Amino acid sequence: MRLHGKKTLITGSTSNIGRAIAFAFAAEGAHVIVSGRDRTRGEAVVEEIRVAGGEADYLDADLDGTAAASRELAAAATERLGGRIDILVNNAGIYPPGTTLTIDDETFNRVYAVNVKAPFFLTQAVVPAMLDAGGGVIINLGSWVARLGIPVGALYASTKGAMETLTRAWASEFGDRGIRVNAISPGVIVTPDWDPAVEHPGEALMHGTPAGRSGHPDAIAAAAVYLASDNAAFVHGTVIDVDGGRTGVAVVADSRSA
Repeated sequence: MRLHGKKTLITGSTSNIGRAIAFAFAAEGAHVIVSGRDRTRGEAVVEEIRVAGGEADYLDADLDGTAAASRELAAAATERLGGRIDILVNNAGIYPPGTTLTIDDETFNRVYAVNVKAPFFLTQAVVPAMLDAGGGVIINLGSWVARLGIPVGALYASTKGAMETLTRAWASEFGDRGIRVNAISPGVIVTPDWDPAVEHPGEALMHGTPAGRSGHPDAIAAAAVYLASDNAAFVHGTVIDVDGGRTGVAVVADSRSA
């Protein structure tokens, strides 16, 4: 088991990508802290992990971008995990509807608070203990829209660009002291409860890509397990694209029109 005995905190892990990462880490032997704002969903994730023989606990977390909220979660998770956090996954994030011309001040500030400030201050709170322990792993979640422009979602894209930049900066800042920092850039990912008979709104963005379709959260979880494990011991400051080839391969035509 690649993560046997590892103490792990995953933000935003009550659903979708975070939930899939929690399941995958627990299956690999990690003790997982599932955190989020929905206790019912979070406790359901914990119960499913425990039924499968894994180890997990739930913690409420409203990461509003304040340093206090991030410190509170870090302290509670450290206590619940028996005194240490080996792996931090900064997954929590929000995607607001709207374009540059329609986003207001309140929405702008809220998105940056959740998507950038919260993981920044959580990392700030977790790293000192990792340094004292001789090392650790931090995994950030970016997005393909941070590097391939689309006409909607500029605000969200900018926050994910910030997280990918922080990934490289933190890898430089902490790497020589035993902390590996990397990121995953998901493509169009369909939630597990999406009706397969109904085309996902983002499905059209995958037409003509090598995969030709949207992805499942399990694909992101598999990449996270790799980055968290010793298999990635020589991987620092990297953003792994798990996007069906959307950003790496030119889409010259809609393959379904051929």
